Formats: sequence, C-alpha cells, structure tokens
Amino acid sequence: MAGQVQALRRRIRTVKSTKKIAKAQELVATSRIAKAQERVNASRPYSVAITKVLAALASNASVDNPLLVARERVQRAGVLLITSDRGLAGAYNANAIRACEQLIAQLRSEGKDVALYVVGRKGAGYYRFRNRPVAASWTGFSERPSFTDARNIGDALIEAFTAGSETDGTFGPEGIVGVDELHIVSTEFKSLMTQTANAKPLAPVQIEDQAEEQPESGLRAAYEFEPDADELLDALLPKYLNTRIYAALLDSAASESASRRRAMKSASDNADDLLKRYTREMNSARQAAITQEISEIVGGANALAAAGSDV
Repeated sequence: MAGQVQALRRRIRTVKSTKKIAKAQELVATSRIAKAQERVNASRPYSVAITKVLAALASNASVDNPLLVARERVQRAGVLLITSDRGLAGAYNANAIRACEQLIAQLRSEGKDVALYVVGRKGAGYYRFRNRPVAASWTGFSERPSFTDARNIGDALIEAFTAGSETDGTFGPEGIVGVDELHIVSTEFKSLMTQTANAKPLAPVQIEDQAEEQPESGLRAAYEFEPDADELLDALLPKYLNTRIYAALLDSAASESASRRRAMKSASDNADDLLKRYTREMNSARQAAITQEISEIVGGANALAAAGSDV
C-alpha cells in the first residue's frame, strides 16, 4: 500500500508540473492571438488599396504580363504550404497538411506534376521524413511573420512562375524549378474556436476576384497613369502577390496561436481531471493502508488478550 501511495504522489507531482507548463503556454498563446489579430487588421487597408489600384490598372493595360496570363499547357503546379515551426498546436498542422495532400492529389489526377514549397519546420519535417522532395522551405517566423518574409517567399515563387516548366521539360533558367500555376494552402482565422485550412489559387493572378464590389451605378472613375498602365502593372503585381502571401502568413499565425491556446486549455483541463482522479485513488489507498494497520493492531491486541487469559 505504501508503494502505491508513493507512486500516486509522483504522478500527482508530474501532472501538476505539466499543468503549469500548459497553463503558461495557454496564456502566451492568448496574448499572441490579440497581437496577430491587430496585425491582420493593420494590413487590411493596404491590401484593399492595392487591389483597387490593380483592378483599375488591369482595365487600362494590355494583358500580357506573365503573372496575369494563364498557360495554355500546364505541366507543373507549385504549391505553397504554410505550417508552424513549433508543435503543441492541436490539429493545426495536421489539417493544413491534409488540405495540401488533397490539393496535390487533385493536381496529379489532372496530369500535373507538383513542386512543393513549405513554410514552417513541421511541414518541412513531415515531407523530409517521407523522403518527398521540397523545392524550397522557409522556417523561423511562423508565429510572427514580417513583410520581408513574405517578400522572400514571393520572390522565389514569382521566379519559378515566370521561368515556367516548358524550358526543357524540367527546369527553367539557372536550374530553377519552373511552374505554370501557383496555389497556396494556409489556415484562415475565423474565430477563437474556428480555423479552416483551405487551398486558393495564387497565380496566374485574378485581380477582379480580389477587389471589392463596385457600385451598380455603371460609372467608373477615369484615371491618368504616369508612367503608363503597363509599367505600373509590372511594378505592382509582384507587390500584390507578396501582399496576399503576407495576409496568408498573418492569418495562419493567428490560427496557430488560437489552435495552441485551445490545445493547451484542453491539456490543462485534462490535468485537472487527472489530479482529481489520482488524489481520490491516493486517498483511497491511504485509507486502506490505515484500515489495515488498525486491523493489525486490533488483531494483535486481541491475540495478546487471549494469551493472557489462558495463563
């Protein structure tokens, strides 16, 4: 009995220690959610403004920019997957990877090869463990991405897209893995309890789909562009793609923190349940040990009394 009580005490100490860690992680994740939401809201006006400008430019420019033109024959598609650098985030990474795998299966069923680009150590580790090639990966900023991170990713993807896959059937100039279309798999933050992993096309760019709805008056603003619309479009399209990638990174960061908060709260609640259970079992074991000791004492006293009466 004494050994069982000691074992239960050790378990209780372990669970209490784990609960402290889970509670601390929950509090940290809660604070990061608020900061991530602030960054999402702060970036939205720029995203809306550049979308409106590009929509106006596209309607006044000749559509010959490689980022706007769909390829007649798509040989290879590029897929950007956004995951986290750390674990303890519930099903966040599993859901993102599942959505990515579904997209890859769909693209391959259409006869397209897939070049995979991964953000986050968890996604990179998943594909490295399975010996599946990754064209490029970026790590170390999943919880607090910057626009510089988005620009680095965007530059690599734009370079791959403009290279195309038809140069020699496999690689573009300077050994770049060329692609004919781009997709992004990220996690959309809807609320503290709901985050959804989904896949969206990234290139060729569909600016009109991203713009806010125009009033139904039939009137359009007239613009004079300096330099001409084509030059402005060439300059702004990469920035627009980088903005979309940055928005996906921010949304995913908020989703990661929300998922981690939910997972840590669940772990903390489970720790409370385990503490109650182990405490109850320990008290029962102690009670049984005390009862046994009392029984032994009473039994010994009765035996001595019986021996004395015989004398």
